[in-house]
Amino acid sequence: MATHRSAKKRHAQSLRRRARNNQIRKTVRGAVREVREAKAAGKAELPTLLADAERRLRRAASKGVMHKKTVSRTVSRLAKLAARQA
Repeated sequence: MATHRSAKKRHAQSLRRRARNNQIRKTVRGAVREVREAKAAGKAELPTLLADAERRLRRAASKGVMHKKTVSRTVSRLAKLAARQA
């Protein structure tokens, strides 16, 4: 455990960031899952779900939670999935 005051502060900051990043990752995973499930079920709201998932992914990249290229690849795959015929 940290002994210096500044080290204790940094540790507390890292725990807060970790919690925030985990929450962001969780919502991103949920949005991506919703798109995949909507496509499998043939739901009509697929375009809105896809837009929401892309928004969440891009925001995660801008916050530094996920890498920009990982996000681009995921968005591309989701768009390709959504465009694919049944």
